[in-house]
Amino acid sequence: MGQKDSARNQAPAGERASVEKLRKRPHAQVLIIGGGINGVGTFRDLALQGIDVALVERGDYCQGASGASSHMIHGGIRYLENGEFRLVRESVVERNRLLRIAPHYVKPLQTTIPIFSTFSGVLAAPLRFLTHKQQGAPKERGAFLIKLGLSLYDFFSRDGGTVPRHEFRGRKRALAELPRLHPGIKYAATYFDASVHNPERLTLDVLQDGEKAGAAGASDARASNYLALVAVRDGAGAGHTGSVVELRDELTGELFDFSADVIVNTTGAWVDLTNEKMGAPSAFMGGTKGSHIVLDHPELLAACNGREIFFEHTDGRIVLIYPMGDRVLVGTTDVDADLAEDAVCTGAEIDYFLELIGHVFPDITLDREQIVYTFSGVRPLPRHDATQPGFVSRDYRIERRAGSGSGNDGGAVVFSLVGGKWTTFRALAEHLSTNVLNELGLVRKVSTAKLAIGGGAGFPGTGDAVQRWIKAHMAAGRDADRTAGLLTRYGTRAEEVISFLDRAPDRLLHSTRELSVRELEFMARNEQIGHLADILIRRTSLAFRGLVTGELLNEVADVLSGPLGWDAATRSAEISHAQEVLKRFHGVQVHSLVS
Repeated sequence: MGQKDSARNQAPAGERASVEKLRKRPHAQVLIIGGGINGVGTFRDLALQGIDVALVERGDYCQGASGASSHMIHGGIRYLENGEFRLVRESVVERNRLLRIAPHYVKPLQTTIPIFSTFSGVLAAPLRFLTHKQQGAPKERGAFLIKLGLSLYDFFSRDGGTVPRHEFRGRKRALAELPRLHPGIKYAATYFDASVHNPERLTLDVLQDGEKAGAAGASDARASNYLALVAVRDGAGAGHTGSVVELRDELTGELFDFSADVIVNTTGAWVDLTNEKMGAPSAFMGGTKGSHIVLDHPELLAACNGREIFFEHTDGRIVLIYPMGDRVLVGTTDVDADLAEDAVCTGAEIDYFLELIGHVFPDITLDREQIVYTFSGVRPLPRHDATQPGFVSRDYRIERRAGSGSGNDGGAVVFSLVGGKWTTFRALAEHLSTNVLNELGLVRKVSTAKLAIGGGAGFPGTGDAVQRWIKAHMAAGRDADRTAGLLTRYGTRAEEVISFLDRAPDRLLHSTRELSVRELEFMARNEQIGHLADILIRRTSLAFRGLVTGELLNEVADVLSGPLGWDAATRSAEISHAQEVLKRFHGVQVHSLVS
């Protein structure tokens, strides 16, 4: 489940199709609560097994921690220091898989580590490994330790590897490749991981795969965002099996009942709060907050030379700087989180980010005005008591609670997911789904290990193939840039979008050349848009790149008003809501226009 937006709009006209599907058939074998990547991945996996599965999310899909990640698909080289070898092994295997099955969103990422010493940290590393604590002042990891770690990393990647092995450079060669790096470096190590530039759209692709499996008759799979859990009760004696959950439509305020035999709690950092609502409080979670900033800084972008700069800051925290299209992403912090407070990037965190950039690129001038977007999320980490946040395990586990058949905790078996990270979502979903299948006395029919995700199916694999695809899908009023933008946003599912665009007259918006009227109508009909902010933050990258203007707010709201049934008051409320969300959670001030 995602963070709560700071305001609600008025109810849209008519019943949402996604909610209506749940109301018409108010029972499922499995109900998943939480629409981040792990819940959505589990939804897809179960749908492909032919399970009658439903998913509800109180906010928008990928609105919480899943949308606030560092946008990396990686093996977790730093987890080696924690002794999490199983997780690293699984992560590199899944990284390589996602490069193959989701090539439209997951791309290889060349990564460079600037190194300032040779043997520093050799004595401190064993203590960190054994105690999971920083002993005294941070000891910088030198070339010896980094070489050892990268060699182990290559070893874990050796089977089915799709990325090159690491390389070491001396100071002279390193500065020749990245001349803006700090001149005091002694070495630079380069290796490859991967990035996901559109985590929200990848989550949506995974969700739609599950829905399409249901539509094709493999299962009855239905999902809805903006649908919150209110309470749970035992279904016995009420004409139901398992448990009955009371759900509230967050857009209309309407309440209705839904029953399930098995409940899967994938609400991330809110797992304990969700279990409390289900009458069985738990103490599994101990999430930490991570923040990021996005900069419009051509000089810093050029200095990165297409690479992620991944390094240890002076406080021992592993941080990163890397290009995201025409912007630069900088992150991340790792501090204990208070779920009673909004997860937002603070002024102190911004100061920290500006300082760390100067640590690596000392001659690049930075200004807060170059920050176009900030975001924060709470990592769904296990409770860690005295363990320092940076050493908390990033692995996951699954907790099972048997339903009693009476009382407030209901009759359904409940599986709670503790932990989980972006890179391993497919494997995690398979693991969690297998547990559910075992509970239902069923066996797996399909593996997702080699199954392309959404618009990754048939995605052109070379630059030349991409150009041929673009040329083949251009049309009157749709030039190469616009066609390339559609391929970037949807992968090969862009063919479905283009077919919709071409069935009626269309025009680009006046406020941006990246969207058209018909494309917004397509999103409204097919992508469960609940708020204007969904378009700006999660269906496109316009907010992330600092491209939201008052004109854009008004124009997008105008177009959405038709298919979503917004009257003048609702349209105005949506604009105000988007402004508040952007300001409160992302540090973006957008002044609306009078219209």
